[in-house]
Amino acid sequence: MTAQGKLGEYVEQGKFICAFVVEDAGKRLHLLNQNGREVSLSLSRLVHLSQASSFASVQLPREEMLRELKEVAERRRELMAQVDLAGIWELAVEEPESVFEPRFLAELSFGEDATDDHVAAFLRSIFVDRLYFKYKEGRITVHSAEVVAQIRHQQELEQQKEALLENGGRGLLQIWEGDADAAWAEREGCLLMVRDYYLRGNDAPESATARELLRRAGLTHPHDGFHLLVKAGVWGVHENLPFHRQELADAFSEEALAQAAAIPTPDVGALCADRRRDLTALPLLTIDGAETRDYDDALHIEKRGDNYLVGIHISDVAHYVRPGDALYAEALNRVTSLYFPERQVPMLPPAISQGCCSLIAGQPRAAGSFMVELSPAGEVLDFDLLASVVMVKRQLSYGEAEKMVESDEELRLLADLSQKLQQRRVAAGALLIPIPDVNIRLTDGGEPVAVELSDVDTVSRTLVAEFMVLANTLGAQFVAEREVPGLYRCQEPPRKRLFVSPQKDLLVNFQQRRFLSPGQLLTTPKPHSGVGVSQYTTVTSPIRRLLDLLMQQQIKSLLAGKGALYRREELNDLAAKILTTQSRVNLVRQQRHRYWLFKYLEPRVGERVEALVINRGPKRVQVVLTDCLLDGDLPVVQAGRAEPGELVRVKIERVDAMDNELRFGW
Repeated sequence: MTAQGKLGEYVEQGKFICAFVVEDAGKRLHLLNQNGREVSLSLSRLVHLSQASSFASVQLPREEMLRELKEVAERRRELMAQVDLAGIWELAVEEPESVFEPRFLAELSFGEDATDDHVAAFLRSIFVDRLYFKYKEGRITVHSAEVVAQIRHQQELEQQKEALLENGGRGLLQIWEGDADAAWAEREGCLLMVRDYYLRGNDAPESATARELLRRAGLTHPHDGFHLLVKAGVWGVHENLPFHRQELADAFSEEALAQAAAIPTPDVGALCADRRRDLTALPLLTIDGAETRDYDDALHIEKRGDNYLVGIHISDVAHYVRPGDALYAEALNRVTSLYFPERQVPMLPPAISQGCCSLIAGQPRAAGSFMVELSPAGEVLDFDLLASVVMVKRQLSYGEAEKMVESDEELRLLADLSQKLQQRRVAAGALLIPIPDVNIRLTDGGEPVAVELSDVDTVSRTLVAEFMVLANTLGAQFVAEREVPGLYRCQEPPRKRLFVSPQKDLLVNFQQRRFLSPGQLLTTPKPHSGVGVSQYTTVTSPIRRLLDLLMQQQIKSLLAGKGALYRREELNDLAAKILTTQSRVNLVRQQRHRYWLFKYLEPRVGERVEALVINRGPKRVQVVLTDCLLDGDLPVVQAGRAEPGELVRVKIERVDAMDNELRFGW
């Protein structure tokens, strides 16, 4: 049966369109629609086709056809108001069949005299409200009561979402325009979605909703989400985004805080009752950075005939933090303390890290003491490990110790021995690469004001470093000799060695780093090429590092005659945890350090600064700025004859800390 001359309806972009079938070509229909357009459609695209021809002749004027089509469309739209889908569904759902012809259901609604207009109005209704019926290929399926309930629930969710988007978009715009306290029911949820979306993009769980919220607020630029959260007080102007992206722990659990708060103030008598040796009379001193508050190591020295007894005293964090407790869980989760120019994130709560475990001058503390007998040449003659109670007498900064080292007998002796220890390590193959530390100073308002380079091989820093290396080496030896598992830091020799003795040359040190072998963390001892020892671990910073705390716990258990606290399988799992978390932590440190250097350089765009050429490739020249050790590269085409080792002047062309973008020019 031909469709020519009949009225049909099809759906286009969600709207019903009335059209007159001008020509039926079999598989395709040529139509004139109510908007005056001539279109070609397949018969299957028609949702409804009238039973009889609508016009007596196809020769009717075009204007009259269009007028008639629009009248039909309007009539059917008005008829939709008479369709009671819920009532029809209640009748149809009781029928044994679930699939019906559209005309049958239209007759339930309009009676047996239902016309093409009534059928079309009914079809339009079920396209608008899809709760009760489903149209497919000219037939209508009646939804079961269960399906209706599911759809109704989904519609309610969609309505709630639309309300959230409407209210949220309006609220976010208010915040953006200056009303930081703009309130609406879903404020916290909306800001949380924006936060997650800014940090993780399309990987955020509600990325689509967050993107739509921002769009409705007119916030479509890349960093609008960040600035919105700053305006809302969720983030600071210099928020540590890498920290959030790596999901590192910040706030401590209530259980950990309660455990830390319950620790009694250290008392000499109580600590000595725990079978500790009272060493509080010894003249211990600490040497740390001027801003340090978590002191975990101290030194003292005594003359013993021609030799020396050096005490390396490490805070006994294991006395307070034990496997399975809340503090241990925090240390296991964090792995290390983090230090940024604007703040620090400790591995343990301040009541521990800056309180009962910090070797504060004049206060008794539980410690693990390495009592090491050294020859004047720095040879280890004997050593003993013991649980102790100590009390620091002097708390010095590196700067203070540097000024006093020539006039203070204890410092002078310690400095001399540290030099001997270093010489012995270098002779054993240690590779020293003294690249300066880059210290970023902030104003009280949190803006970068200065970048300072500090040598890592000053007398005072070398003094501390060498005795810490000694204690770490002896700690590894102590565990290894008892043939129990530990956590050992190991490193193969460098792939290429550029020098033998310590170098001050910045170029050589940067180049040497490229040839270093990766470090390993193993449960059996192997040599550490960089340190120049046959076995190595770290035990000297248990306040700040999980590895040191674990090794301290293992050593304490051995000293107490209880054997190994941790089995090899446990240590393998712990090593994997440390390495995984440490890689995330290192990434955050690197990105945050780079952010602050970028902020420091942003006001200097257009300036020319001094840079050291590190490497020259076929297309790019790598340089490092000498005042802040920030590296970058430039096109070789403009480099002239600049070769590695030369100092050049480069122009800072663009710096954007938010986009991690740095561009130099010649």
